[in-house]
Amino acid sequence: MPTVMLKEIAHARSGDKGNCVNIGVFANDPSIYPYLVEQMTAGRVKQFFAGLVLGKVIRYEMPNIDALNFVCYQALDGGGSSSLRVDNLGKCFGANILRFSIHLPDSLYEQIVKKER
Repeated sequence: MPTVMLKEIAHARSGDKGNCVNIGVFANDPSIYPYLVEQMTAGRVKQFFAGLVLGKVIRYEMPNIDALNFVCYQALDGGGSSSLRVDNLGKCFGANILRFSIHLPDSLYEQIVKKER
């Protein structure tokens, strides 16, 4: 079962409000969405952002647009106006999550990923 980075099969948008980050992950193809749902759990996303996201992560499924939405609490060291982080805005979380690893079945890998390379 091949492993790919999320950036090869999806795209992301993110933003921040206070000390929270909101990350939307959108499958590039509807056939990818079930694998995002299966593997991108709130726990795995929190683990992926270990040391950055200190609060809970809540996942919302949006099957009508083949997307997941993650709300990450206590993610910005207090928020943009109180943090000393150099790059503390939520937008970097969307780019960062594209490094998340996803396992795909061989057939889907051949059909979706290998075709794009």
